[in-house]
Amino acid sequence: MYKEENKLIILIRFVGGGDILMPEVTIDHREKAYALLKADADKILRLIEVQIDNLTMPQCPLYEEVLDTQMYGLSREIDFAVRLNLINEDEGKALLENLERRLNILHEAAQKSV
Repeated sequence: MYKEENKLIILIRFVGGGDILMPEVTIDHREKAYALLKADADKILRLIEVQIDNLTMPQCPLYEEVLDTQMYGLSREIDFAVRLNLINEDEGKALLENLERRLNILHEAAQKSV
């Protein structure tokens, strides 16, 4: 390992020769990745809140299509971050579970107001 301008650099040696230097993912990058994923989850919640309040009912196919598409997109983002080692799998699952729980609360509240 080398220190270069306050960055930790990892030397990777390939079998058969050849070296490359790669910066190690810092905690700052991990925190930033988690914050971005959390912000995306919050955006999905706000989008669904607006949709319920102003546009459609939870039984509407459009509502379900938007929700499914957004949740799928977030799950792909989380999978990508996990594969890059920016977050661990448990953190990703917790993000999705928390969003699903909050969306269920929102959905139940919308059902009661109908």
